[in-house]
Parts: sequence; structure tokens; C-alpha cells
Amino acid sequence: MGDLMGNPLAQRMEEVLRPLVGVVLASVSVDLESRRIGKDPDTITYGDVDLIAENLSEQLRLLLGKDVAEAAARKVRALM
Repeated sequence: MGDLMGNPLAQRMEEVLRPLVGVVLASVSVDLESRRIGKDPDTITYGDVDLIAENLSEQLRLLLGKDVAEAAARKVRALM
């Protein structure tokens, strides 16, 4: 899924998330969080990064714990 995304921002989000959450969860997370804000990965912009990072932190906390979730959000925010 990730390599088919045409949006360089979505691709970068996946790249920074992979070391923390793995390839599959990184791809699923970018897709899910894009849709949560009413977009798809191909249409997200830098203006969406902060909201996506915030949502990502909340969702990943349930799966991976607070530290990993916050690290993931920091890495995504750093793309701005």
C-alpha cells in the first residue's frame, strides 16, 4: 500500500513511522489518520500534519504505549 501512495508527504510519514511501528502499521496508520480527518493519504498537506500527529499519538498509545506513541507523533510533526 505505502509504495503506491503518490503524495510525498504521506510517503515521508510512513518512512519516519516504520522504525517505530513496523511497515504494515506505518502504512495503516497514515491511511487511517488521513481518513479520520476526512482526506485520503494522497490529499493530505503540511497543514494537516499537526492534527494527524495528535490523532496518531492517541491511537498508537493504545497499541504501543505512551513512549512509542509520543515518539511517533514527534517524528511526524518534525516533517512540517
